[in-house]
Amino acid sequence: MRLPLTLVVALTFVLAAALCGVAASFAVTAVEENSEIAVRRALDLNGHDWAEVEANGLQVQLTGMAPDEAKRFNALSVVGAEVDASRVIDRMQIRPSAGMAPPRFSIEILRNDSGISVIGLVPARMDRAALITSLGRLAENESVTDLLETASYPVPEGWNDALGFAVKALDMLPRSKISVSAGRVTVKAISDSGADKKRLEEALNRAAPPSVRIGLDIAAPRPVITPFTLRFLIDEEGARFDACAAETATSRARILAAAKSAGVKGTPGCTIGMGVPSPRWARAVELSIGAVAALGGGSVTIADADITLVAAEGTDQALFDRVVGELQTDLPDVFALHAVLPEPEKTSTAGPPEFTATLSPEGQVQLRGRLGSEDMRFMVDSFAKAAFGSSVVYTATRIVPELPGDWSMRVMAGIEALATLKNGALVVKPDNLILRGVSHDEEAGASLARLLAEKLGESHSFELDIVYEEPPLTEEAGPDPDMCEAQLVEIQKAGKINFEPGSATIAGSSATTIEQIAELLQACGPIRLEIQGHTDSQGREEMNKQLSQARAQSVLNELRARRVLTSTYSAVGYGESQPIADNGTEEGREANRRIEFRLIRPELLDEETTALEEIEATENGAAENADADADAAAGTTGADGASGEDQ
Repeated sequence: MRLPLTLVVALTFVLAAALCGVAASFAVTAVEENSEIAVRRALDLNGHDWAEVEANGLQVQLTGMAPDEAKRFNALSVVGAEVDASRVIDRMQIRPSAGMAPPRFSIEILRNDSGISVIGLVPARMDRAALITSLGRLAENESVTDLLETASYPVPEGWNDALGFAVKALDMLPRSKISVSAGRVTVKAISDSGADKKRLEEALNRAAPPSVRIGLDIAAPRPVITPFTLRFLIDEEGARFDACAAETATSRARILAAAKSAGVKGTPGCTIGMGVPSPRWARAVELSIGAVAALGGGSVTIADADITLVAAEGTDQALFDRVVGELQTDLPDVFALHAVLPEPEKTSTAGPPEFTATLSPEGQVQLRGRLGSEDMRFMVDSFAKAAFGSSVVYTATRIVPELPGDWSMRVMAGIEALATLKNGALVVKPDNLILRGVSHDEEAGASLARLLAEKLGESHSFELDIVYEEPPLTEEAGPDPDMCEAQLVEIQKAGKINFEPGSATIAGSSATTIEQIAELLQACGPIRLEIQGHTDSQGREEMNKQLSQARAQSVLNELRARRVLTSTYSAVGYGESQPIADNGTEEGREANRRIEFRLIRPELLDEETTALEEIEATENGAAENADADADAAAGTTGADGASGEDQ
């Protein structure tokens, strides 16, 4: 049976359509696969392995998490180079960026006679108005310049403590610059004197909370020394200084080197100050000390440009003439020399005239000996009562005519010097003045040497024997912090703080030790102290650190319970990280299980050279070069410019 023609035609069209559909399907699949492979390869070659590709017909769909907008845009560009951009469907996302790190907050506060200025970046949540109000109270009638900027970030840890301490420090320091950051304060200031500098450093160290690191750079101006005095002597007790002054550190080093060559032992002090009469001071001192050494004894006193050389009694006349002649020739032009060779004492049945004054530790004064007239006795008695108090002076002097013409001047100068001591004795003789005693001032010897050199003049000799004694502690001041730290160590040597095994509970046997420590710390006052806990190496490191922290905190709590002010204390556990003995033995482990008390000391910053010091250094360098040129011309050798004979 034959099919109708129309049916055959219809079936042909249906078959052709089916074949076309199959062919089209294969073609689309091929395009999808080729597009996806090409795009995938291009993305991988350009480092975009985070991107995913999916082809859907002619469309290419991109997904994935782009690290940032730039990487996403670059991926689109790479894909656009492989396929028509109109076929690309972008469904890529951008990874959320992490929060920006907060800036470093810091401020600088400058205070001087014109007022207070503050500049820097502070957290917006900080009470800025309270800070400016506090500064305004310090400035009183002066202005407060507010140049602060703010940023909307949380207040960092340690910021408020550091800022509070900075305001306290600013209250103590009318001329200062204070830098503040989280947990750290740096102080640069000018004090009125060396003693004031020490007092301020101690006060700031006590006031700083334990959580704040402090750096101190407090400058003390060099004292003005008038007259600019140096006194060096060699006697039966050896070579030493009664007073020493230098204008720079270089000058001081030269002077001390000359003194050591002359026989001085140890490291004597020498004050650096202002008021030097000549940039060639060190040269004059070196020559003078060398002259005393060449004589074998005696003393030299230099007051400004006047030099008094007194040889020891019995010095050979020829040696004296030669040494004095060489010194006179070599001294720089500005200096004037007065040399004395004492005559041997003549025996006399009546004895030499003498005046004595004694000052007892209780403040009682006795005046005895010889005075030239009734008017002089009245003058000396009145002067002594004015210096010491009218109720403590007892006068038992006698009138002797024909005393030396300068007798009254020497007696008055000696009493004035004696009044500066805690206790002592004065002896005035025709050819000498002797002052011995005790002082609470470390610079008393130098000050008295300057005073007597100025009052007596260049033609008179004197002897000083001044002993420095630590001033007694007042109830308000309390012991020195270093002494407190040392005493804490001694207490634990006698009785160690022990704990129950594996516990932070203080053993009952340590109660006495805790009581002693609490009593000492109450006397020490608000020192900055770190209570350190340490363990042996047994057990896990983290557990040991936690245990040491708990034990240090237990000691702190016990001190608080005994009414010790602990606001400046901190408790820190170091675990097994700081052993002091071998953990391989039981004795070593027992030693490592301990509590230590350590002062939190400030960081002393390097001092900067001032413009004045730079100018002086230049001038002194020029003077030293001139000395070296002069020595070279004279054919001398040695780093100090001394001649071969002087050496």
